[in-house]
This record gives sequence, structure tokens and C-alpha cells, in this order.
Amino acid sequence: MENVVYLSALSAWEIAIKHRLGRLPLPLPPHIYVAGRRDWLAIRPLPFGEDCAAHDARLPLLHRDPFDRRLVSQAMLHSLAIVTPNPAVRAYPVLTLW
Repeated sequence: MENVVYLSALSAWEIAIKHRLGRLPLPLPPHIYVAGRRDWLAIRPLPFGEDCAAHDARLPLLHRDPFDRRLVSQAMLHSLAIVTPNPAVRAYPVLTLW
């Protein structure tokens, strides 16, 4: 059985923000680097839609990071696992790996 790996649009957005703030050096601009690495690794893009945005309001505030809460919403609604070492994400009823 083959696993499908996704990269959330939210993760790409967070990478771009951290790069702009100087907290994440990259060899190329984020819009080029992220897409290139995603393609090279055969990772599928995962858009962030209205359903996930609305679901965020249903989550308890166990975690203050809005990106992580929205990733939890995506994982829950699309029946996906999140790869993270973050214990606050694991507090939600979502499958995590790491």
C-alpha cells in the first residue's frame, strides 16, 4: 500500500511568512522553493477551503497557534494524519505521526 503525502497550503503560507521575517532562510524565494521541493518529493498540494476555515471555530482552544489549529481542521475533515512533534496538536482528536 502506498501512502499519499500532502502539503497544506497553510504550511506553504507559514513558510513564506517565516522566510519574510528572516526566521527561515531558503536558497530560493518561497514560491519557487516550496513548489519545487513538493514536486521533487511527489507531495500533493492540499488547498485550504471554506469547510476547513469554518471547522476551526468548532475546535477547543487547546493550542494558540492558528496555523496548527487549521491544520488540525484539515486533517480531521480529510481523514489525514499530521506529521508533527508538537504535543499541543496531539491534544486534539486527530492522528499524528512523529
